[in-house]
Amino acid sequence: MSQLSALIPAIARRGSSNLDDPDNVGQADSPRPGENSTTPARKHLASGFRLIPGPDSPMPLWMIFPVIFVLLYVSHWSLLRLPYYWDEAGYYIPAAWDFFRTGSLIPISTVTNAHPPLPSIYLALWWKLCGYVPSVTREAVLIVASFGLLAVWRLAIRLNGKGLVAFWTVLLTGLYPIWFTQSSLAHADIFAAAATLWALVYALPDEIRKPGGRGIWQAVLWFSVAALAKETSVITPLALAGLELGLGFRKPAAIRRRSFILCGAYLFCLIPLAAWYAYHYSRTGFLFGNPEFLRYNASSTLTPLRFLAAFGHRILHLTAHMNLFVPVLCTAAAMVLDPRKDEAGATPPRVSFTAQARIYVLLLANAIAFSILGGALLTRYLLPMYPLILLVAVSTFHRRVRYWQLLTTFSAAAFLVALFINPPYGFAPEDNLSYAHVIRLHLQAIHQLATRYPGSTVLTAWPVSDELTRPELGYIRTPFDIDRIEDFTAPQIARAAQNPTGFSTAIVFSTKDEPNALPFRIGTQAVEEKYFGLHHDLSPSAIVRQLGGDVVWQQYSDTEWAALIRFQRAVEAHQSHAP
Repeated sequence: MSQLSALIPAIARRGSSNLDDPDNVGQADSPRPGENSTTPARKHLASGFRLIPGPDSPMPLWMIFPVIFVLLYVSHWSLLRLPYYWDEAGYYIPAAWDFFRTGSLIPISTVTNAHPPLPSIYLALWWKLCGYVPSVTREAVLIVASFGLLAVWRLAIRLNGKGLVAFWTVLLTGLYPIWFTQSSLAHADIFAAAATLWALVYALPDEIRKPGGRGIWQAVLWFSVAALAKETSVITPLALAGLELGLGFRKPAAIRRRSFILCGAYLFCLIPLAAWYAYHYSRTGFLFGNPEFLRYNASSTLTPLRFLAAFGHRILHLTAHMNLFVPVLCTAAAMVLDPRKDEAGATPPRVSFTAQARIYVLLLANAIAFSILGGALLTRYLLPMYPLILLVAVSTFHRRVRYWQLLTTFSAAAFLVALFINPPYGFAPEDNLSYAHVIRLHLQAIHQLATRYPGSTVLTAWPVSDELTRPELGYIRTPFDIDRIEDFTAPQIARAAQNPTGFSTAIVFSTKDEPNALPFRIGTQAVEEKYFGLHHDLSPSAIVRQLGGDVVWQQYSDTEWAALIRFQRAVEAHQSHAP
């Protein structure tokens, strides 16, 4: 285990005083004046602090955190040394690398997207302590993911009060392919998700505490942290603010003021984000990133047809993607049953109606917002929503199904299957372990290139173009010269054919996953091509027919492929580089 892992016990000891009850060691659960501390609801809360309900003392959160981290670490062992992938390599690692080397919050070696700087600062700190290697980065992200799962535990305890419900919610969240893969990838989304979930620990109401409660400013603090991790995380507090504002107009005047205060508190998290944008504008002249980034992720997405197609995808993402349909359908079936009763005739606790209403509002708000924002329909944008879905599902199983743990076990098995077996429709490789196959394919292709044809000028597309020119990404030691095209579609290959002397080798690969299509589509192929980047790469043999040359190496992995093509040129443009 690396140096970073050795620092975990110290972090856990230092943070233990801050990881306990949201209102600081049980204040939220202390009896109010005239209230009996042994009410049934409070008994549920008290019993919920235990990993498995029993007579022992409650298990504090600082003891749970190392267990979560170790389990995540072991389950990600084979992934920790992989070089950086896709958007990691395209933005987040270069941005953090620039801060690490120069102290600049504005990226220098890549185009600035105006993303807030918190992930860059965090990663640079760990690189300073433990060294700049991919394993340190991935372990640092695992700490954040573990902290997010700890918030899932605490949130489940607060909203349901049962340790077994919390245990299964955390386990299913950790196994869900999208959370599992993002747990070690250096994207801003896992940082924002962890902070958002901790904010919801304080913001969502249980049976005892009203919305907001005494923890509202803790919620605001965590929402502010989330905003400084990724700007789109403000969707959640804005949705809660809008809900409180709407409810405020419907409440009696005596309590209307409280709703308006809550609304204002949730809006407070916009201040740190606004300060970052002001700083970014003062340094670059761009408020929301470079114009192309803004066009791709915002202005070009504002058409009704695109929104409807994207919203259909988002509903799929929140109800069925990566076998999520298993717990969702089981929940729908369980709702038909009457709540069960134990031997004493008591009904198991549930997530309160007020909390459920807010969860559904958040799901809808995020589905709508990310149908408008973001050029690519990446599921990691919805990362903090999946634990909420799973919490409602597990709580429903526990309340209504006698052998409810069979349903949670079935759901866990479905998630494990989805980690390794791809769905029968297009998806991003980072949604399950396909991304590791892609990285390994690229590594093999680059190894073949560096071993057999060092010094070549290489025709390729992004992200391999960055992998061949940026040693800090972990693929090469010495950069290659690149002739870059956008992808390997027929028009791009035709463009490359116009300058055949500009390259001597090519690394070609699948830039889109193209499995067998389902018997139905959310949108037509024309819509998918126009709005969501659907395209069809030519095969290596088809590329050779247009450009000449020979396929000297190729490899397939599921629906992904990569190939090395050699073109017979009279003279190499450059001398050999060491691999």
